[in-house]
Amino acid sequence: MARESKRTRGRSPARLLWLALLAATPVSASDDALVVLSWGGAYERAQQAALFAPYTAATGRPVTVQQYDGGLEGLRRAVAAGEVPWDLIDMTRSEAMAACAEGLLEPLSPGLLAPAPDGTPAAADFLPDSFGRCAITHSIFATVVAYRTDAFPGRRPTRIGDLFDQQRFPGPRALQDTPAVNLEWALLSYRVPREELYRLLSTRRGLDLAWKRLETLDEIHWWQAGDTPPRLLAEGEVVMASGYNGRFFEAMVNRGAPIEILWDGQVQEHETWAIPRGAPHPEAAREFLRFATDTERLADLARRIPYGPARRSAAVRVTTHPESGVDMRLHIPTHPLNAERAVAKDETWYARTRSRIQALFRDWREAREQE
Repeated sequence: MARESKRTRGRSPARLLWLALLAATPVSASDDALVVLSWGGAYERAQQAALFAPYTAATGRPVTVQQYDGGLEGLRRAVAAGEVPWDLIDMTRSEAMAACAEGLLEPLSPGLLAPAPDGTPAAADFLPDSFGRCAITHSIFATVVAYRTDAFPGRRPTRIGDLFDQQRFPGPRALQDTPAVNLEWALLSYRVPREELYRLLSTRRGLDLAWKRLETLDEIHWWQAGDTPPRLLAEGEVVMASGYNGRFFEAMVNRGAPIEILWDGQVQEHETWAIPRGAPHPEAAREFLRFATDTERLADLARRIPYGPARRSAAVRVTTHPESGVDMRLHIPTHPLNAERAVAKDETWYARTRSRIQALFRDWREAREQE
């Protein structure tokens, strides 16, 4: 029988998200502060050091950061009401694509970005598919599985299928309260080829196989906030958890948590900057976007949290963590040693099927809770 974590039990994801967004304090039109909606935790701390503080030092404009856990409902309501409090939103590309299709974001041009230090135009320096109509990729992150190193004496998980093997690796799991990634991992556990995942998920048979595999897990803690899975692992409430690779890195390196990352089956995503329609300071937002995506800013961000820079010129400048001295290149999802069996999330597929797949996932979750 699945059970939710104490933080989420009894509240719907949409309700939790909207409560979090209501807590954000809108800025007045006369306020010069740039208001950024981001993800909190170790990620926000890295952004503060690499992006926000340097931007304020360079321009004199303060940056106010508000936290969310993803989703579009709050943005929809703000745009519909004509009261958008944010200038920039740090969004996954699939959500940015969906928001753009709904007219919730301002269009963006690659022409506003700075060239590489050697003069290479931004369009040639960024990785493929970094530019959308309304969003620009700045980093590549991964959702991965991590596990407690002391949970399984004499053996360690090596393949993503071990997430579902509770005979060899017993104990509760923590999974994100979303269909994304869970569906991919469920099919990978059947050894479905990576290139066939989304074709199969487009069929009823593929979805039924995924639900069936997820149902084999005896105890699931469903999480929403990105800092929850490292905490659940560190406190011993679960033995395996999905989560963002940067959050697990922070727990392992900075807090000494006894956990390791399983890179097999990592699902890579583009993280983007987007400007909401009706932003209070759209020109300042574009100025920040140009600043925050230049080569040195992206390299410095990756030195502080292990997400792959979207610029080639930045990737070759990633070195060691400024405080711990850890070689960050070995912890980045796009490093060849980590990316051997990575899955590139089909964000176009998710943007197109978002409402249907989420509804099916909610129905499956509700039916499981009633068992």
